[in-house]
Amino acid sequence: MKRVFLIVLDSVGIGEMPDAASYHDAGSNTLKAASRGKNFHMEHMKELGLFNIDGIDWMEGAEQPKGAFARMAEASRGKDTTIGHWEIAGVISGEPLPTYPDGFPDEVIQAFIKETGRGVLCNRPYSGTEVIKEYGEEHMKTGDLIVYTSADSVFQIAAHEEIVPVEELYAICEKARAILRGRHGVGRVIARPFTGKPGSFARTANRHDFSLEPPKTTMLNALKDAGLTVAGVGKINDIFAGSGITQTVRTKGNEEGIALTVEHMKKEFEGLCFVNLVDYDMLYGHRNDVEGYAGALTYFDERLPELLALLKEEDVLMITADHGCDPSTPSTDHSREYTPLVMYGKKVKEGCNLGTRKTFADIAKTITEYFGVSADIAGEALPVWK
Repeated sequence: MKRVFLIVLDSVGIGEMPDAASYHDAGSNTLKAASRGKNFHMEHMKELGLFNIDGIDWMEGAEQPKGAFARMAEASRGKDTTIGHWEIAGVISGEPLPTYPDGFPDEVIQAFIKETGRGVLCNRPYSGTEVIKEYGEEHMKTGDLIVYTSADSVFQIAAHEEIVPVEELYAICEKARAILRGRHGVGRVIARPFTGKPGSFARTANRHDFSLEPPKTTMLNALKDAGLTVAGVGKINDIFAGSGITQTVRTKGNEEGIALTVEHMKKEFEGLCFVNLVDYDMLYGHRNDVEGYAGALTYFDERLPELLALLKEEDVLMITADHGCDPSTPSTDHSREYTPLVMYGKKVKEGCNLGTRKTFADIAKTITEYFGVSADIAGEALPVWK
């Protein structure tokens, strides 16, 4: 019974891509920045081949890596979560999703006000933690919604859980998602609930993403149509708008995400378990917290032996990322970087350097090939099987 566990370490890039300067990301290297943290160590990932990947020259690689490994280039035009995950699943995006550095146009905001019956505060790019500090008290007095964006293709709505209950906020986001189509089709509408009092507001774990459906068939659709399990852990279901997913569970952070992955590894199923571990990006990359980023990577590495021990004869573990988010640069946004791919399993060649790949979609093609599923998706299957 074949199973693939595909884990995305959200934002763990490994160095600038050749076109990084055009994205204002020259010099970005998320993993290198995190490796400067005082408590950074990834000895188990090193053993699998992480530091043997092309371009990683600041850490010593393993003499005899136990896994296969590659440096993945993003073929899509973008550097966000949605585009990155779509490409991992076999869809290359020729055009970037729309962004709004000056806020959303009046036509969008007026339609949103009409649909929700609530006013709008902010409507500018903003830090999620700072925007509730500045607008949270006014929101509580007026009931107006805090709408903001970032360098990514996102329409974010922050609301206090006592003013706008979580389920109501989700319904508001669904109305926004219906408005934001066509030329204003942002990648994600994001619910950002928070609690607390003025001066001590804090975002809660009830975040929820409302994504566009992928524009083409993905690896997930192909596997599901073939009768295989496609389990999403974390925000996978949100990213793909549920398309191609057979079962899903949300998480409140990396620790829970890893624990739920362990639970899936103990289950009997045939198919894919697709996991997103978001803390690297959400808690540390966007907040320029090098030490926090380092600690989160170390925690994953410490839990890795537990995952490896649960792999069965035909299981494959794949660890990758969707973009970068260098915590050491002045920018707090995502960065245009190569991503790592590390593969391990009894069916995977040991010490296999797959070089630099042209697209993340090679992951999708490799997985569908492993299951013997025909799929009309981008990418080239990796020559990793024994």
